[in-house]
Amino acid sequence: MADTRYHVLTLNQISSQGLHRLPNARYAVGKAVEHPDAILVRSFDMRTMEIPASVKAIGRAGAGTNNIPVDAMSNRGVPVFNAPGANANAVKELVLAALLTAARNLIPALDYVAKLDAAAPNLEKSVEDAKKQFAGVELPNRTLGIIGLGAIGSLVADTAIKLGMKVIGFDPEITVDAAWRLPSSVRKANSIEELLKQSDFVTLHVPLLDVTRHLIDDKRLAVMKSGTALLNFARDGIVDEDAVIAALRARRLKYYLCDFPSAKLLHQPGVAALPHLGASTEEAEENCAVMVVDQVREYLENGAIANAVNFPNVDMPRESPYRVAIANANVPNMLGQISTTMAHAGLNIHNMVNKSRGEMAYTLVDVDSPIQPSVVDAISAIQGVLSVRAIPAQT
Repeated sequence: MADTRYHVLTLNQISSQGLHRLPNARYAVGKAVEHPDAILVRSFDMRTMEIPASVKAIGRAGAGTNNIPVDAMSNRGVPVFNAPGANANAVKELVLAALLTAARNLIPALDYVAKLDAAAPNLEKSVEDAKKQFAGVELPNRTLGIIGLGAIGSLVADTAIKLGMKVIGFDPEITVDAAWRLPSSVRKANSIEELLKQSDFVTLHVPLLDVTRHLIDDKRLAVMKSGTALLNFARDGIVDEDAVIAALRARRLKYYLCDFPSAKLLHQPGVAALPHLGASTEEAEENCAVMVVDQVREYLENGAIANAVNFPNVDMPRESPYRVAIANANVPNMLGQISTTMAHAGLNIHNMVNKSRGEMAYTLVDVDSPIQPSVVDAISAIQGVLSVRAIPAQT
């Protein structure tokens, strides 16, 4: 008997809290699944792997999708889902730990203690004499500059304000939802340079794109206050490491705390590099897995899209058991050609929704009678159509 379940390939260990949301009666899930309908991934680098033609969706149990060939998937009409905000609290807490580490000079203090001689007869006196060199500052009334005010940046801003800090933010791409989440006391900077000049601490929360690569370079480091601490728990490429090391050596920058160790940063004074711990909590892994599994399942079963990095968000309540999902290039007359093809096949359109995002458009169509394979083939043959699915009725 043929296996009519959806097949989901896992390329990393995915939290069981997420996988349990795929019922065994409808899903076959595992690391050795053949001809997968979907792939679930965390850190596995998919950019050089041969992704099977059967794949209809990819789910990244995290926020970043740099390890996935998103453009190639877009050309195939395959949505790439992520879990924005699911790990936001975990990253926020790590940023807070880094902020306190910098404020209280814990990096050199811990290094000093690690080098103490346990057998020294004057150990206590040495500690008392040395501690003054590690005196730090308290956070209230200090200014935190936040570049990027999405889910994580907004949480960091809220926490900093509750600690008594002044917060200045910069994000020219802020969404309406993010703006609503943002505390009203956050001051808006008109430029990155304006933010850097006013901040005692600077934290970065933007994605790594062409426009954000080396966003913090030698010119921008030069306008920072002397003694500023720079925090980077977003992506390593946002910061020019050579420029940071030069700024640390020139004492323009006091500390660089990040989540991305590299050969250049190792053993550099003033650098605290963690082994990519931002989302490494049980809660964050569970939240990410649950969120992305739900999104992939909803797409496979109903064609709905939420939080795909390359597709528009699209949802339409089912009003018929017969549904078609179509991904196509965002060009004129696509809807006309699709509806004409369905009409020639004798299909009556019960309901339809179409949305676009950049060069990508996506259409859900509910019809009043079964969709024959010949109709799927005819729609697929329309120039600009990338993928077509007749989505089975739920039983």
